[in-house]
Amino acid sequence: MMISIDYCNVMARYNVWQNRSLVRAADGLGDAARWRDRGAFFKSIAATLNHLVWADALILERLKGNERPQDHVTHSLDAPRDWGAYKALRAHRDAEILAWAGDLTAEDMQRVVRWVPLDGGDRVEMAFGLKAMTLFNHQTHHRGQIHGMLTAAGASPEPTDLPLMPADVGVDA
Repeated sequence: MMISIDYCNVMARYNVWQNRSLVRAADGLGDAARWRDRGAFFKSIAATLNHLVWADALILERLKGNERPQDHVTHSLDAPRDWGAYKALRAHRDAEILAWAGDLTAEDMQRVVRWVPLDGGDRVEMAFGLKAMTLFNHQTHHRGQIHGMLTAAGASPEPTDLPLMPADVGVDA
């Protein structure tokens, strides 16, 4: 087994902690500042946050066994535009990830995940553990970009070091 159920639960809690930190930091910026092109891959803080919330949905659906999540999950860098709607969607997605991790079984950890790529290419197969690691690694990658953009914009997100995560994160989600 590549990873454990405990790993998934810790990383799901870390996801909640870090997303809350970024949202709180971005709360201090106006819409124009959140959408300003800052030279990042997805250009703005808001577009990168949107990419992450939608990519989380696609990857999570694949982990749950849906081979074509793109049939009902639409990836958008531009939506939601409304900050309140984004925050509600992010909190909902984080709760989904926590619930998914909390429901994992030993059998899940042995599965193979299969999906059809967004471009309609050949079906992909990957060990469940590797796909779960992909979820968490992808989040960390883009949150790092967002953290950098927020810091450059004068906001102060929390530290990202895993040992600093509060023990009660995810308990109230």
